[in-house]
Amino acid sequence: MTVTNDRATPRAVRMAMPLARDVVEEIAKQYGVCIRPVPLRRQDILTGQTEVIDVPCGATLESKCPPCAKRNRQLRRAQCREGWHLDHEPVNLPNNADEYQRHLVELRADAQAWRDEVEKAGGDTTDLDAAIEDLDEEINRAGMRGNVLGRTSGKRTRSTKRRQDAPDLPKRQMTKTTLGRTFTGSDGKVYRPSMFVTLTLPSYGRVLEGAPLDPDRYDYGRAARDALHFSKLVDRFVQNLRRVAGYDVQYFATVEPQKRLAPHLHMAIRGTLPRAELRQIIAATYHQVWWPPADDVRFEGDHLPVWEDGAGYLDPTTGEVLPTWEQALDRLDQDEDAEPLHVLRFGDQLDIQSVLAGTPDADQLIQYLSKYLTKSLGDALGTDDPRRKAHAERLLEALRFEPCSPTCPNWLRYGVQPKGAKRGMAPGRCRGKAHKPDHLGYAGRRVLVSRKWSNKTLTEHKQDRRTWVLEALGVEDEPVDPHRYVWKPVKPGDPELAPIGVRLLRSVHQRQRWRNHLDRLQAAADGQVLSATEGRAA
Repeated sequence: MTVTNDRATPRAVRMAMPLARDVVEEIAKQYGVCIRPVPLRRQDILTGQTEVIDVPCGATLESKCPPCAKRNRQLRRAQCREGWHLDHEPVNLPNNADEYQRHLVELRADAQAWRDEVEKAGGDTTDLDAAIEDLDEEINRAGMRGNVLGRTSGKRTRSTKRRQDAPDLPKRQMTKTTLGRTFTGSDGKVYRPSMFVTLTLPSYGRVLEGAPLDPDRYDYGRAARDALHFSKLVDRFVQNLRRVAGYDVQYFATVEPQKRLAPHLHMAIRGTLPRAELRQIIAATYHQVWWPPADDVRFEGDHLPVWEDGAGYLDPTTGEVLPTWEQALDRLDQDEDAEPLHVLRFGDQLDIQSVLAGTPDADQLIQYLSKYLTKSLGDALGTDDPRRKAHAERLLEALRFEPCSPTCPNWLRYGVQPKGAKRGMAPGRCRGKAHKPDHLGYAGRRVLVSRKWSNKTLTEHKQDRRTWVLEALGVEDEPVDPHRYVWKPVKPGDPELAPIGVRLLRSVHQRQRWRNHLDRLQAAADGQVLSATEGRAA
């Protein structure tokens, strides 16, 4: 019986009907269409023609846009697979400068000399500074990257003497290669194994199914600081790994949440080291956070620093100006007995596996590397388990007043002005990524890829996929001048912007056409293979 969607139909029946708009969105997901497209107006500077184009939002989390998240995960898998077991050195050398580029740098040298002379004579260098800035921009437009001056800002350095409670590491002479060792079997076959390593953080208390057995004894403070600085510990591990391995180790790593909500690392490493040596590197790796003390609370509640133009934040009782970030670091440098704010180390739980190219284990580990990339670190906040949800909320509370960076407003709580302090800052109101529930303290990148992994950027991997699809559809990939078009955002309510439902329907129709075409091509290819097989059998 057909039920009409009108007021004469009982309410219970009408409420059981699926919403047409939701069905459109579900079908869009099925066909891989972005459900949150970003409308942009594209203007062709040659013809003057303009059109509104939907650009995929590029979300990495399923909670934001499942099709885009799935597409990004597939790209990461391809990137991991392509670089893990390379048997040749990736070419990653810059081209030689052409005559025009050399000419620009020579002009820049003359301009610098003129400016130095004017400054030495006490003259005004404003016009020369503007000319030099224009020349630097022209140098970049001519196809050179970076700045001719290199690093211009100072960098604080500290003693590199290792801690007494950390074992020493051997150091090998570096060789200019990114490839690991090869081994020859008894049959003469050459093997080039690689590694898959999983690293975790230490224990903060006994847990059962992702929640502490005794929340009062669980060290939430240390868990919060470890999560905040975990990315630095990973960087230190890579440095130690390369120093001991003696070659430019390349890696593809993902950071994922454990059930207890602590971040941990899965790393695919090109090449291999003895397991005992790798365990030694992990045990000897640590990271010291040299920040001002953040354990003594000076201001809280209604007793907070006040802002004064021209001075910064003041003590509300004494009127004393709080030390700036740089002044606080200077005091730390001058104190010979100072201790780091926090020291990070990896936990005892780790996993080391050897992997060979082309084996089922390699494919399975690539799937495992990308398993949680589309999930949020803070998914436990939406769980039905009250113990895990309470655990996540307690961790968020521990992170609330923990400084996440030099610019974090939480420094005011401990009597230090944040770097770049401005009016309106207050402890507990940091808008940094680390303090958001979706991240639970970890503000770093979820995917870590070394520069010489596959010798391609993620954009180039996307272009590879696009080229394959166009070739399968029989469409020629015509290169487009990137300077031909001007892109501008389209504001909601623009008369040229169709409703989102209409835009989704158009995209679904286009994907249907592409999929049907690919299916026909696949069927034709299968028919040719079958005919060739039957011909050989006859």
